[in-house]
Amino acid sequence: MKYILPILMVLGLASCGGGETKKTDLETIDKQSAREVTIKSVVAGDSILHITSQKIWANGQLVTQKTDTIKTAKEVSAWGDTKPTSLVKVPIYVTVE
Repeated sequence: MKYILPILMVLGLASCGGGETKKTDLETIDKQSAREVTIKSVVAGDSILHITSQKIWANGQLVTQKTDTIKTAKEVSAWGDTKPTSLVKVPIYVTVE
């Protein structure tokens, strides 16, 4: 939960284009002072690893970085369900504050 805020901040800043149609590659963004967040999911056997990586930049230097992983089952069943629900292609929802 503590990583939701940084993820939301990054996505909020990225979505504030003001209606511009110009695209900018993330590699070209100035990293003098920024927070870089990467979210990915990896299937590992009957589990899914939800991996969140963060890098914090200040004055052009990498201050700190950390990677966290949450492990979930590949399929889940609710009480009374006959067919389990797959979590392989579950969408990622991010809220930026």
